[in-house]
Amino acid sequence: MSDAVLFDARLDGIAVITLNRPDRRNCLDKEIRAGLFEAWDRFEHDPSLRIAILTGTGRKAFCAGGDLAEMVETRMAEPPRDMFPLPYDTIELSKPTIAAVNGAAFAGGWMIAQACDLCVASTTATFAVTEVKVGRSSPWAAPLIHMIPQRIMMEILLTGDPVTAQRAYEIGLVNRLAEPDDLLPTALDLAGRVLAGAPLSVRAARETVMLATDMGRSAALEASRHAASRAYRSADAQEGPAAFAEKRKPRWTGQ
Repeated sequence: MSDAVLFDARLDGIAVITLNRPDRRNCLDKEIRAGLFEAWDRFEHDPSLRIAILTGTGRKAFCAGGDLAEMVETRMAEPPRDMFPLPYDTIELSKPTIAAVNGAAFAGGWMIAQACDLCVASTTATFAVTEVKVGRSSPWAAPLIHMIPQRIMMEILLTGDPVTAQRAYEIGLVNRLAEPDDLLPTALDLAGRVLAGAPLSVRAARETVMLATDMGRSAALEASRHAASRAYRSADAQEGPAAFAEKRKPRWTGQ
């Protein structure tokens, strides 16, 4: 893996993936895209890693979006479907992810932050879907309707104006705010809280949220029962109640 994207496989089961081109505002150029494809694949296929944090180097930008110079050079019209490494879309992932937004998350930067399951933002971060300002479009923003109210989404997409981290938190786009120096520790704390749960139960919980987002009530209930079946039948489903009764910390096996 090149130094455009850094990968830290921590012993606690957390992968920290860092966009490392602060001089280019961590934009989604060829090197960043290639590094992200490799990083997400490594995370998904390493059984010792259970959750990933995506962040950027520096305080100015999490990711400023696509590489506009590349778009000019190639006279890019509609981007190829598999151009961008987007979790749970062009990247197949079965594990939870957290965006730790350290600065500006504009256009494609918003896109990859939005794609993660959870979001922690620095108090100095800003968010914007700026495509209307450069004649592009943002079809990837469609799932945003399940995260924030329609009229707020409409304003964000129609104006391209940035919103502050505080505003993003108020409308439900961001789970937690942190001072700049506390951003990664806050994201690691949130990841640790997810890791405290039984692995199969966490996976089923994530699937339940996504099923409920995509389906109507009855269909989502039926599909969620199916998604939960493996967790109910696991050894961890017996270990959890036993640990509670014995007043000790559960020893999860993921089986």
